[in-house]
Amino acid sequence: MSVTGQQLISGQWQPGQGGRYRAINPAEGAAIEPELTYADEAQIQAALVSAEAAAPVYAATSPEQRARFLDACADEVMALGDTLSERVMQETGYPKGRAEGERGRTCGQLKMFARHIRAGDYLDARIDSALPDREPMPRPDIRFCKQPIGPVVVFGSSNFPLAFSAAGGDTASALAAGCPVIVKSHNSHPGSGELVAQAVARAVRQCDMPAGVFQFLSGAGNDIGATLVSASEVKAVGFTGSYRGGMALHRLANERPEPIPFFAEMGSINPVVLLPEALQQRADTIAEGFVGSLSLGTGQFCVNPGLVAAVADAGLEAFSAAAARGVEALPAGVMLNEGVAKAYQAGVDRLAAQAGVSRVAAGEPVGNQSGFRGQAALFQADAKVFLSNEVLQEEIFGPSSLIVRCADEAELQQVVGALQGQLSGTLQATEADLQARTGLISLLQARVGRLVVNGFPTGVEVCDAMMHGGPFPAASDSRFTSVGTAAIDRFLRPGCYQNMPEALLPPALRSDNPWQLRRLVEGEWTQAAL
Repeated sequence: MSVTGQQLISGQWQPGQGGRYRAINPAEGAAIEPELTYADEAQIQAALVSAEAAAPVYAATSPEQRARFLDACADEVMALGDTLSERVMQETGYPKGRAEGERGRTCGQLKMFARHIRAGDYLDARIDSALPDREPMPRPDIRFCKQPIGPVVVFGSSNFPLAFSAAGGDTASALAAGCPVIVKSHNSHPGSGELVAQAVARAVRQCDMPAGVFQFLSGAGNDIGATLVSASEVKAVGFTGSYRGGMALHRLANERPEPIPFFAEMGSINPVVLLPEALQQRADTIAEGFVGSLSLGTGQFCVNPGLVAAVADAGLEAFSAAAARGVEALPAGVMLNEGVAKAYQAGVDRLAAQAGVSRVAAGEPVGNQSGFRGQAALFQADAKVFLSNEVLQEEIFGPSSLIVRCADEAELQQVVGALQGQLSGTLQATEADLQARTGLISLLQARVGRLVVNGFPTGVEVCDAMMHGGPFPAASDSRFTSVGTAAIDRFLRPGCYQNMPEALLPPALRSDNPWQLRRLVEGEWTQAAL
């Protein structure tokens, strides 16, 4: 098991013909062996043709067959062992614990979706049998279930080389739904992605799946993304990344002759609202947790707490002082790549230059340290400044946050009401704080995908009940999540069959219920055959 720098197309590994490059170790700024390759246009088209050919074959597999495949993918990824962990560490600067933890999360996601589709409820099978004698008009036989949408393109994210990459959540949910996947690897961690793709390719062979069910491509610049999103063979896209990149691809998806669903998670500033009684009781403890969340992974999480809002009183002063001490003690952390490091510094500089914004604290300077690093930063501004300047709502991807000081609770409500859509919102509060501010809670909840109480937004649990998405611009469609088993709904579409001969019905809708599904039959949930 070693990195080759090749592309996986229709079950075969082959050198890319579109150019050569090397991955960069962000902790050192040095190139990593071996030399890697990019796919060219002909190879991209071959992958698209293969995915389209695989789609009806893979869609016809049973939930149990796909579950065994997902389990095999997880087992093969776990079997990569230290080879994978060490490559992740090289390409991201992450410590070993983070690399191994993310591998566990990735394998856990695959097995979670295997369990989910075995249950069969995701198909939402419904049957209303014919009523030929109904008056004044007979009712035909009508049957409904969800079905795979078709080939899906998944864009690997920069900050999750495993959990949102080759076999991450988007891939797992699409494969679980019955959709072939083409992964566009992220150039920050191509070797990590390839090792995982090798593992999935072994699972494809073990489970006798069609060759085009999973493919892995690398490419330079924006052209490969535009080609994949615009291709007629592609029926949906999963994307995790910047607002700018997400919106560019979203426009392409909607400008096609046949527009397709584009599911983008584009980050947010994840406001943390501090309520008075909680601040009075535990300002230092809240500050400690906040700094830990802000600096986790050098702040390179889409749920990084980039905004704090509270009424300016003694409690907020105590919080600000404690948070400043914590930020000043932070080392200059490794950023994922040179582009991320430069964008972070540009964002910090832009925020610092805004009228009415002042710096509260800064971490250890980058200085002459090796690689690509970022200095933590904490700013503050009055609510009136925040409300009058949209720049203060822009995400800075890294360990930077802004404290918004409100004159009173009415102004705090104004700040919350002015927020754009967010992935998460957090309340630090006592029970009395919450009971007295139901209006504020409702206002915040309407603007976020996940509402956190007395915790912090970093650390997105992978479980059935998780929501990782939110109102625009945090995500392109607030109705869907990219984490948790509900993520499968992105890659399913409803299908209805009226008076279809029994032999031609999908197994999920046949009268003998061969998959033993729980189905809604004549308005009642049952596993019984008809």
